[in-house]
Amino acid sequence: MEKHLVQLSKTMAYVLRHDPQSHGLTLDAEGWVSLKDLLAALRQQRSYWATLKEADLLAVLEQSEKQRFEVRNGKIRAYYGHSVPTKVEKQPVTPPEILYHGTTPQAANLIKGRGLSPMKRQYVHLSADEETAMVVARRRTNHPIILKVHARKAEANGVRFYLGNDMVWLAEPIPSDYIQFG
Repeated sequence: MEKHLVQLSKTMAYVLRHDPQSHGLTLDAEGWVSLKDLLAALRQQRSYWATLKEADLLAVLEQSEKQRFEVRNGKIRAYYGHSVPTKVEKQPVTPPEILYHGTTPQAANLIKGRGLSPMKRQYVHLSADEETAMVVARRRTNHPIILKVHARKAEANGVRFYLGNDMVWLAEPIPSDYIQFG
């Protein structure tokens, strides 16, 4: 992705996930905001974005490998990663048998006792495969730990799962009983 689109993508993620209010935006219950309203807010963000077009926002979606956003019916939202005070509502989905969580050795020790919790986010973030979990873990440590989450068993016992995108799953807190360590 071109450098200016990377910066635009990061700003869009920040605004839609963490700070819509200070940009004059209000997310609905499912995290959606008008594409035109986001465009107007971004145009005020930086002088060189004053001529930003809807096509630029759509280029971010098309060229991004991370699939952070969804556009539908003139609205846009971040798929996952929200820390806004109002919880973004999602529809529960049956997860695959196994999901993965990449973490640090220190965090893995805490997870053994407490299970997986969302921390500062709204949902626990899980990966669809070990490779993606490894990429996530390596952002924080040179000694990644990959946890195997028995998602179907957890779901059968009341833990709700949600689709973030094809590689990211979201969940309510997951007790350590459903997590395989090492």
